[in-house]
Amino acid sequence: MGAVMAALSVEARRRLSRPSCLSHCGHSAARYHRSDSSDSDLELSTVRHQPEGLDQLQTQTKFTRKELQSLYRGFKNECPSGLVDEETFKTIYSQFFPQGDATTYAHFLFNAFDIDRNGSIHFEDFVIGLSVLLRGSVTEKLNWAFNLYDINKDGYITKEEMLAIMKSIYDMMGRYTYPCVRDEAPSEHVDKFFQKMDKNRDGVVTIEEFIETCQKDENIMNSMQLFENVI
Repeated sequence: MGAVMAALSVEARRRLSRPSCLSHCGHSAARYHRSDSSDSDLELSTVRHQPEGLDQLQTQTKFTRKELQSLYRGFKNECPSGLVDEETFKTIYSQFFPQGDATTYAHFLFNAFDIDRNGSIHFEDFVIGLSVLLRGSVTEKLNWAFNLYDINKDGYITKEEMLAIMKSIYDMMGRYTYPCVRDEAPSEHVDKFFQKMDKNRDGVVTIEEFIETCQKDENIMNSMQLFENVI
């Protein structure tokens, strides 16, 4: 969990100076927010997928009307169709981690943003996930992270799922990091953390076990604070 938050925080800092329509988990939105916000409403005429109205998105997120306008202009600028498929998501996301292979992690991240599981990310999917990551409560952020780890979406995290996410993060961060990462490091990290989370030793981690363990881990709580005040 801490590694996920660390990866996202590295990405966030990079995206503050290099925006993209996805914000790849959401924080390059800072650049969109700083742009001119004179438009009176979302401009919907040139896209195939039309987002929900501003009023509804305001009730579903913690963004102001002005912020939603800025976010949408940035999204539409690079994604004029209003939709992002997985391959496009992977291509854009990988640009921010040239030293490693972000393909697998981008796949997992795409599935976490693709709320309705239709194979594409709408502006609504993007901005709702972004709102949770940047302005959600601790519990909301942890629920989002649990959904990321729960690859098959059955309501549980297995050790295999946790290892798949962890390996993808190590691959994304690259093998030229300092200090050098040993090949067995992801497995050792998962063994240690999974044992701590799986309190009843039934071989899976529930959402309750996940949240309770994360809330008691100081490093995880500190890493979550990196998301605050990005926009």
